[in-house]
This record gives sequence, structure tokens and C-alpha cells, in this order.
Amino acid sequence: MRTIAVVNQKGGCGKTTVSINLASALAELGQRTLLVDMDPQSHCAVGLAVPEEQIEQSIYDALIGRSRNEPIRLTEILWQIGERLELAPASIDLFAFEQQMAGVSERECCLKNVLSEVNGDYDYVVVDCPPAVSLLTFNALRAATDAIVPVETGYFSLHGLSRQLETLGILCKRCNQHVDVKVLASMYDIRTKMAREILAELRNHFAEKMFRTVVNFSTKLKEAASFGQPINEYDPASKGQKDFRVLAEEVVDAAAKQQRREVVTSLSNQLEAISASADELLKSTNLPIAAKPEIKVVESPKTEKQQTTSIDAKLAEFYGVTQMNDAVVFVTLYPRAESVQVAGDFNNWQPSKTPMQKVGGGGIWQTKLKLPKGKYRYRLVVDGQWQQDPYNEQTELNPFGGFNSVVEVT
Repeated sequence: MRTIAVVNQKGGCGKTTVSINLASALAELGQRTLLVDMDPQSHCAVGLAVPEEQIEQSIYDALIGRSRNEPIRLTEILWQIGERLELAPASIDLFAFEQQMAGVSERECCLKNVLSEVNGDYDYVVVDCPPAVSLLTFNALRAATDAIVPVETGYFSLHGLSRQLETLGILCKRCNQHVDVKVLASMYDIRTKMAREILAELRNHFAEKMFRTVVNFSTKLKEAASFGQPINEYDPASKGQKDFRVLAEEVVDAAAKQQRREVVTSLSNQLEAISASADELLKSTNLPIAAKPEIKVVESPKTEKQQTTSIDAKLAEFYGVTQMNDAVVFVTLYPRAESVQVAGDFNNWQPSKTPMQKVGGGGIWQTKLKLPKGKYRYRLVVDGQWQQDPYNEQTELNPFGGFNSVVEVT
């Protein structure tokens, strides 16, 4: 379950609009999504047509329940918004949360503890944070795996963004929490020169920490909120709906890449451990080199071999290029190839400098490179034939009319 805090201490940046419509777009993509409103103004309920007078219990009650020895399960306060979208509404009581929790140990972990009860029930949790640095914001960041900072493409928003990110970094450090923070350009009006210049500045300074998606200024988004509907219900053909669908796809794609990176890292570590274990076993036999193949009759090496075969099979599900730790790993599948090499910016386009090694007997080829941060173009050379990486969707046209594969090292 990934928890995304939508946070900006500056008001009027479209934070609640992003929270509501991102959550709805994720649900539309088939993701089980929970929207948590941590803003005492309770705008998420307003924007989703939840009658304020009918909200008997809010996220406030779930947060303070344990401290009062009256625990309230999160499921007791949820409102069903759509087939895969639920809302944990806020209430004005949240204004008193910090005062009520004064002196309570680990008070910044209240939301994390509440969400732990539903871990596995949702794919994504989107948290709309209040426009202030407060205990509520601390709670959101302590529970978060990711943070989105919506930035209006206006002069004053740009002026304060660096300070905002610095403050956010300090908060994450104080929460002892690693949070992947990314900037989202919102309320963008392409018709104005200032907006275009500010977007260019944002991309220049925060390229690696910005979403490719830009949420354009749209009166339809305001209309949708006034009617208590997310944009994908109010006007499915609008530009705003397209923007949030693309944003949701980018969020899901980033999560999939992160998961893939973690799995590949885990499998690689297992392979290295198995290799080291096998080496130790060979040493313990005290046999001459010529006699080493005979150890296959011993039970332990057979078990190691079976484990390696299993890992090779799993690696086959994760072809392409992945950054892990301090290295970039290239994995591809060519069962009939005699040789596979990598040529790119990093080796002056000389494939002989970067041969790939065959892993096991299934036709999997792999190599690792330590590369500095930056963008690199490359191609695979399979038995002398140059071609783009079939397992990497990031490509760009080259001067010869073909496509180079692209990897960005962060």
C-alpha cells in the first residue's frame, strides 16, 4: 500500500483539487483507493458531495481514539464514494487535535497506526494535508511513502518553492521517514508568457523531482468541485480529466518501477549469496580443480542449483534496465544468441567494452554498470546486430532513423 501526502504549506495551490481528482483517477484505473482528509476545513467532503451535517465521526475520532482508550476503527468512519474509492472525511474538530494530543507519546504516529489497520485493503492512500506546518502535517508525512507538492505556476509560488521543499525535507528528517517528494505543476495557463517561463524554470531546477504531467488551468475543475464531483464524473472528455488520468498513470508507473527495482535488488542479492555459498562449499571439499564437477552428487550443491534455477525464472519477469543501489542493471532475454553487448553514451558506443553475461540456461543476459547521475542513450548488439532494448519503453529517435533506448540515472 502506497500512501501519498499532498502537501504545501501555501494555500490556493489546488492541493485539495489534486487530492480528490488524483484519488478518483487512481480508482478509475482499477486501484483500490482511500482518500484521507487531514484538513480541518473538510473540503474533500464538500468536493465529493458528502453532507457535512451527516458526518457523525471523522478522521479526528479515529486519530485520538487510542489516546482516550476508546479506539475507533477506520472502517467505521468511511464513506463510499465510488466502486474503488472511499473517503475518510475531516471535521472542524481537527483544529483541536494538536492541543488534545499534547504530552501524548508518539503523537505524530496516530495516522500511521490508523492506516496500519487497513494495510492490504487498499493499493493507494491519498492524504490531503492542511496548508500549515502542524502536528497534522507531521502525521501525514510519518505515514507517507510519497509526497506530492502542487505548485501553481505563478511568480509567488515559484519564489517560495525552494523554501517549501527545504521545510518539507526538515519535516521528513524529524519524522525519521524516507519520503519520495515530487513537484507537480498545477493551475497552468499556457496562454500566459509568465506561466510558460515559470514552468520552464521549474523543469530546469527540479527536473528529476518533477512529474512530467502538468495540470492545466480549467474552469471545468472548479465547476466539478462546486457540483461535488471529481472531474472524471463531471466531464469525462475534459482536458482536466485527461491531465489527472495521465498523472495517475505516471504515479502507478513510478510505483511499479520502484517495486521492480526492489525485486531485482532482492534477487540479485540472493544470487550473490548463493554464489558465495557455493564457493565456500567448493573450498570445504578440498578437492582438486579437475574433480570439482563431481560435487554435483552431494545434496547441498544440488539444493543451491535448484534455488539458482528458481531465481533465474523470476528474473525473467523483470527484463529491461533498472537502477539499484549504486549500479544500473541491464537484463534481457535472447535464448538463441551467442553474444549480447551494450553500446551507448557511457562507453563511447563501443559494444566490446560492455559484454553481457549469460545467467543460467534460460537465455537471460545481464550486466551491471556504475554510472553517474544523468541521461544515457544506448542500444543492444545481439550477435552483431544493433537494436533497441525491447524491454525498455523509454526511447528517442536517433540520427539514423532508428530508436535509441534511454535510461535516466537518479
